[in-house]
Amino acid sequence: MDFNTILTRLPTIEHLTGLAIMAGSTQVHYIPAVTGKLGSLRVYYALAKEFNGKLNRISAQKGLALFAEHTEDAKQNTGKHPNIDLLFHVIANDLEYHLVPQS
Repeated sequence: MDFNTILTRLPTIEHLTGLAIMAGSTQVHYIPAVTGKLGSLRVYYALAKEFNGKLNRISAQKGLALFAEHTEDAKQNTGKHPNIDLLFHVIANDLEYHLVPQS
């Protein structure tokens, strides 16, 4: 299934202004609700809902599956897809972050 098809099955994000990724009280990453980031925001929001706000090895692997064809592009082009790169980083370093949707 391609990324655009997957997006149609994920929770809507119209009510969000963004999503913060937190390590304790420190924000390590932020995805704003702006053109070009809405797909990533929708994926991360779906992960927040499904995994009770936890971004860890298991939820990051699910995120890579949701990003579909963009995941392979991110593997080949480090830095091109920072929101996917973060998922690789979480898996490689066995990290756990908290996903905080913002309205």
